[in-house]
Amino acid sequence: MRRLLVRRLSSVATQGRRGCSSSRSTAAEINGGADAVVPGMPPFDYAPPRYDGPRADEILRKRSEYLSPSMYYFYKKPLNIVEGKMQYLFDQDGRRYLDAFAGIATVCCGHCHPDVVDAVVRQTSRMQHSTVVYLNHAIADFAEALASKLPGDLKVVFFTNSGTEANELALLITRLYTGCHDIVSVRNAYHGNAAGTMGTTAQNNWKFNVIQSGVHHAMNPDPYRGAFGSDGEKYARDVQEIIEFGTSGQVAGFISESIQGVGGIVELAPGYLPAVYESIRKAGGLCIADEVQSGFARTGSHFWGFEAHGIVPDIVTMAKGIGNGIPLGAVVTTPEIAQVLTRRNYFNTFGGNPVCTAGGLAVLRVLEKEKLQQNALLVGSYLRDRLKALQEKHESNPSATPYLFIGDVRGRGMMLGVELVTDLKQKTPARTEISHAMDQMKDMGVLVGKGGFYGNVFRITPPLCFTKEDADFFIEVMDIALSRL
Repeated sequence: MRRLLVRRLSSVATQGRRGCSSSRSTAAEINGGADAVVPGMPPFDYAPPRYDGPRADEILRKRSEYLSPSMYYFYKKPLNIVEGKMQYLFDQDGRRYLDAFAGIATVCCGHCHPDVVDAVVRQTSRMQHSTVVYLNHAIADFAEALASKLPGDLKVVFFTNSGTEANELALLITRLYTGCHDIVSVRNAYHGNAAGTMGTTAQNNWKFNVIQSGVHHAMNPDPYRGAFGSDGEKYARDVQEIIEFGTSGQVAGFISESIQGVGGIVELAPGYLPAVYESIRKAGGLCIADEVQSGFARTGSHFWGFEAHGIVPDIVTMAKGIGNGIPLGAVVTTPEIAQVLTRRNYFNTFGGNPVCTAGGLAVLRVLEKEKLQQNALLVGSYLRDRLKALQEKHESNPSATPYLFIGDVRGRGMMLGVELVTDLKQKTPARTEISHAMDQMKDMGVLVGKGGFYGNVFRITPPLCFTKEDADFFIEVMDIALSRL
């Protein structure tokens, strides 16, 4: 393992034009004058070309004038990211950042992976788009390869353009197949922001006051904040009671993430999904696994998040990692269930676009060739252990951080969550503090996400090519950032 380099903050705050070279930034600029040290960023043999495009202030002005006012930004001073290479991103000045967010768990193979880029460019040079009413091998080849990664009779693929669209289609199929309207979802879930998916999403942060009918939200089987701790079967009884007291006794289906992403990387309590699937199927419903964030080898132990629960869904939805950043999503189900869309005409102009599906097939091949699932397990487990050690360090030395603690470390593989609280017993969310910590980490060269209902959870979802050296650097930076608050 690379020996960790520790340098003065003034000499490593910025990683510059060459792999591990740096431009200068004083400790006072980043730490209010306090003397501090940070580890050196792992070496990386790549020098981005000089960027001569618009600067951050100009882009921000145009976005403010011409784009939706609902857009928001990380950091007090938004970053202008102009290039990506594997697990690193570069800003307008050529400064290098370790990307521990991957475009919200989207970049799985690494930014601009050459195999994916080559597949997209080659297909684009031949034909960018036709329509699925003509034949083209790209969509069929990818569908075949994708179906081979799923268990049982899950082998019919409908391509979409996003995770929201995939979940919308899955809900439609479920209601058509069963002839029922009632859907059971889980509190704290996020499934998208369109008409149907907003109904199944269960956080008021993401819900507008529009008609959202036929959805029942069950207790969240959250081992950290939930009423029953890690007892999955107790949470599952709530679903059974919803069926008995809130519906006709028959339901269309149940939808759940394997690990809640936007909700703060919440792992569902053990035993929950098998018990719920049994209740739903007895009530005539179908079970939908939302693998938009937890799929495509991200959890490391399995290719799909649901596999860790020992279940086989009736419908699986996916996006994000499926294309390594390409706008691409999919719904996979059984031949029998898929027949319901033949009752009328179902059509998607861009679903299965040859450029996107050629890129998606390249992603699958890279995951296998470079053994990125195994890497996600190995490095992700290592990073989780180091996060647990960091949790114990800050808990055992409260004088260093008198009002801030790591309340919980959770997740698996390269889908990890770190929940910050200001009181360990009350689990008081550290909403403001996490934003300050993120700014500190950005200044030291690490980009990380945040989420959870209270906005107090670090979402650590890096590209699956993340290394142990990257994990070491990440831990040292987070440790310093938390110690300063």
